[in-house]
Order: sequence, then C-alpha cells, then structure tokens
Amino acid sequence: MRLGIILLLFLSVTAVRATPKTDSLLLKLDSLLKQRDFFLQKKENRIALLKEQVKLSPDRFYIYEKIYEEYKSFIYDSAFSYARKMQAEAYRSNDPIKIASSKVKLSFVLLSSGMFNEALDTLLTVNRNIPDSIDIAYYSVLSRTYYDLVDFNRDNYYTERYTNLGNLYVDSALVLSKKGTKQYYLFKALKHLRMEQIDSAQQVYEYILSSFKLTDPEIGIAASTLGYIYQRKSRISDAIEMLTLSSMADNRACIKEALALLNLADLLYNIGDLTRAYEYVKLAMDDANFYGARHRKIQVAAVFPIIEGNRLDTVEHQRKVLAGYAIAITILTILTIIFAVIIYKQFKKLKEADKRIKLANTNLQNANTLLQEVNTHLLEANKIKEEYIGYYFNINSEYLVKIEAFKQAIENKLLLKKFDDIRFVVNNINLKREREELYFSFDKIFLKLFPDFVTTFNSYFPEEDQVVLKDGQLLNMELRIFALIRMGIHDNEKISKILNYSINTIYNYKARIKSKSLVPNDEFEQKIMEIKAL
Repeated sequence: MRLGIILLLFLSVTAVRATPKTDSLLLKLDSLLKQRDFFLQKKENRIALLKEQVKLSPDRFYIYEKIYEEYKSFIYDSAFSYARKMQAEAYRSNDPIKIASSKVKLSFVLLSSGMFNEALDTLLTVNRNIPDSIDIAYYSVLSRTYYDLVDFNRDNYYTERYTNLGNLYVDSALVLSKKGTKQYYLFKALKHLRMEQIDSAQQVYEYILSSFKLTDPEIGIAASTLGYIYQRKSRISDAIEMLTLSSMADNRACIKEALALLNLADLLYNIGDLTRAYEYVKLAMDDANFYGARHRKIQVAAVFPIIEGNRLDTVEHQRKVLAGYAIAITILTILTIIFAVIIYKQFKKLKEADKRIKLANTNLQNANTLLQEVNTHLLEANKIKEEYIGYYFNINSEYLVKIEAFKQAIENKLLLKKFDDIRFVVNNINLKREREELYFSFDKIFLKLFPDFVTTFNSYFPEEDQVVLKDGQLLNMELRIFALIRMGIHDNEKISKILNYSINTIYNYKARIKSKSLVPNDEFEQKIMEIKAL
C-alpha cells in the first residue's frame, strides 16, 4: 500500500515536471532573470530623471510622490525617506489632502517593512475628510495591515479578531470603489480569499487576469495569489504557471518586496527540481536583502538553508555515487550475514524457552541501537578521513613542488658558483606566509566538515564573550585549538607543535576560554566533541 502511494507521488511529480507549458514558461523566466541588471538600470535611470526634476519643480510634493512610487516596492529605506519628504512638503504647504496622502503612503512603506504597529499608529492620525481615492488607499493599507498581522503572528487568539478587522476595512474600500473596475474586483477577490471562500476567490482572480489590462505589479499580485489558491487545491502545474508569470512580472517591474519567486522555488524544490529551486531562492534572498525589509529576510531565510543544504547533499552524493554503491553493497552484504546469524540464534533461543523472549528482544534492541551509534561515528570518521587524506596529499604535493623548485634553484647557483645568491634564495622562503597558508587550508577544510562549528562554539558563551572573527578570517587561534581537539588531537604538546606555540600558551588559551564558558570546565571538551560534522 505504502509503496503504491510513493509510486503514485513519483508519477505525479514526473507529470508536473514534464508539462510542456510549465517547462516553456520556466525557460522564459530563466531568460528574463538573466536581464535583471537591464531592468534595474532602466528603473534607476527613471529615478535619476525624477530627482533632476526636483531641482526645477516649484511644487516638489508630486515629484517626491513619483519617486516614492518607484521606490515603494524597490528599496525600503529610500521609499521611507521620500514618504517623509512628501509629508514635510505637505505640512509646509498646509494642504490637508497632501498631508493625508503622504501619511497613507508612509503607512504602506512601514507595513511593507513589517513595522505593523508603526503603520497603524500613522494611519490613526489621518484626517478622514479626504477624497475617495485617498480614502480607498487608506482602507486598503488598513486591511492589508491586519491581514499581514494574521500571517505574521499566526496566533489563534488574535487571528479571528485581525481577520474581522481586515474584512471590515476591505468592505469599506469596496463601498468606495466603482463597481466593475479592476480595483473593485481585486478587493472583492481578497475578501473572498480571507474568508476562506477559495472557489469564489479563484473565479474572481481568473476573471481579473483574463478581462483587464493589468500593469506588471498588478499581474504580480493577482498571479501570485492565484498560484497560492491552485497550490492549496493541489493543482501543482497551474500553481507553477501562475507563480512563474508573477515572478516574470515582478522582475520586469524590479519589485524586490514580492514573494512569488521564493514560493516558486519552494514549490520546485518539493517536486524535485533542485537546480532551479536553488537559483531562484538565491535571487529571492538577494531581493530581500536589496529591499531591506526585515520580515521578508526572515521568510526567505526559513527556506534558503533547506534548499541549499539539499543541493549540497546532492552534489556530494553525485561525486561519490560510484564508490558509494560499491561500499554500500559490501556493507549491506556483511550486515545481512550478521543479522541473519543473529536472527537465527535468536530464533533458536525463542524456541528453547518462552521466558527468554523478552530478554532476547531487549538485547536485540540494544544491539541495534549500539550498531546505529557505531555506524554514525564510523560515517563521521570516514568522512573526516576522506577529507583530510585528500587535504594531506594536496598539501604535501604542493610542498614537494616547492622543495623541488628550491632544490633546483640551489643546484643552479652551485653550478654557476653564485654562492652569495644561495643566501638570497634561502632568505626568500617566507615561513610566516607558508604557515598562514597552512592554517588557512586547515580552516577551510575543517569548516567544510563542520560548517556550524563557530556558531555552536559561540553558543557555549555569553554574548559578550563570544568569538568575533575579522574580515576574511575563517578561524582564530582560540577556535583553531578546539578545532584540533574536535579532530581528536587532545595532547597539548601536539597542539603546540602544530600551531607553533609553547605548551604553556596552549594551556593558558584553553583555561581562559573554559573559564568564560557557560559549560562546566570538565565538560567543555566533551561538548566540543559533540559538534556534528556535515
């Protein structure tokens, strides 16, 4: 039964990946993403022209507003700055409509950056005696704030309250919107979605995309939301299509605040398209960092390590697959024989006496647990050995080349009887640089095996005593001492020779570090040994 389900899932995934329409759209998206710099330059040129107009315009408010519109989903800091400039200009002219408009736009930027309380506080100060167009924007930002609070907090106590408030403000926006317009249908679709009326929301979004001429930002929102609806209905091919269209629109418009590309990466990862998923999630991380919104970075950071880790595992697996098959078959054969013998003996014991069944089962479970622990340690030890054997031969081969070159240089000087030049050749050997390169190579291969070593090491200390590395530094002396310990080198004399320090210096380093740790001194090295390899 379970095998049948797995086979069915595999076939469905294959079908999704083989859909010609989705493949074609993804290829178009790949091509479009290669032009990111082109679209970015066009946007920056438009912004530069607008900034030049500020110097010439007698009424700066509307120029600031145009610059704000360019920045609002592009760069948070700049959008916030120009929203503030609009506000200052509005107060200078003492125009209540401009003041209200600037506050609504400032609230939108605060909301986009995840500053929900600040957005609500700003909206509460808006004078309600304003034109319908600004009033609609006011209710739109209010409704989105409460809906985003639901998504961000995910708290059962407040979800119903925030959803009801969001629905109330969407209703207000609907009342003010002209029926039959795309703005009206966008509000209507949003309300259906938030009220879990999924079929109605789907119908409205499909109508919007097929019946109106939309801007790229509007396509991005509508297609992304429709993709989410299709995903909930397990219409994976349709979801990929919509998220791809949304990502293309976001890229053309240089929208850095959207999540369509991230959601597409996550969906592709789940169906096995790891290469695209990794490329897209990297671009989504770049966009989140570019825009500067904290909650967007958190959302991307939640997905990025999963996809990146899986990709690294896949690459490593492909590199070792041939050797791995041979080793696996050998190990499985040995384990099969061992388990066959154990099971046979246990079977004979079970036939001899029923009283010994419970004890035999307990022993078997203990043996299996111990075997799993031993296998885990062996796998880690084998990985360390493989990496460091390669590292050892690489380093030694490099030094053999250098020694050969040095020997050849000396022989040449001797043949030419240039004895004074021999001293120059000898003095040209920079032992300090050679040692630093040796340390750097060690640090690099060690962190490849133990990528979480520095983070885990710092977790054993109060924040003020945690190790802070300099730019370009992989490990410092303190970390390197305990890295050697994690590799199984516990003898202070050996550590001192490797690191070219006296035994007393090594002892003092270790004692000082342990004294600052949150872990008891006698348990500290054991905690270091518990740090897991990749």
